Amino acid sequence: MVFEHFALNVANIGQVVDWYCQHLGLTIASEQKVAPYMTFLADSAGRVVLELYSRDDATKRNFETEHPLTFHVAFVSEDAAKDKERLMAQGATFFEEVLKPDGGHLVMLRDPWGMPLQLCQRAIKF
Repeated sequence: MVFEHFALNVANIGQVVDWYCQHLGLTIASEQKVAPYMTFLADSAGRVVLELYSRDDATKRNFETEHPLTFHVAFVSEDAAKDKERLMAQGATFFEEVLKPDGGHLVMLRDPWGMPLQLCQRAIKF
């Protein structure tokens, strides 16, 4: 089977979608303009990877209270240090940075709504 998407119920869906498109290069692959506003976001390879929606009849996670290793959305970065600074200038907050022995660089941030966001600059691509 091929992985299609991961879905999250979020508050402020319009703002979240705009931020991820504007600052992480995601594009809207499919969008429902009425509640629950199901929006499928694709990465630069055109693969749908993330569905965001906003349903009041289901729990919206409070990401700020959860450790980022419990859940996070990860993106490939060619320059994690530069992307960290760029995203922090756009409202992301810093959580943790790891320089791996193999030369990899991992940066954990939180988006402006607290959702954990990881930048992965891998020395060994997979």
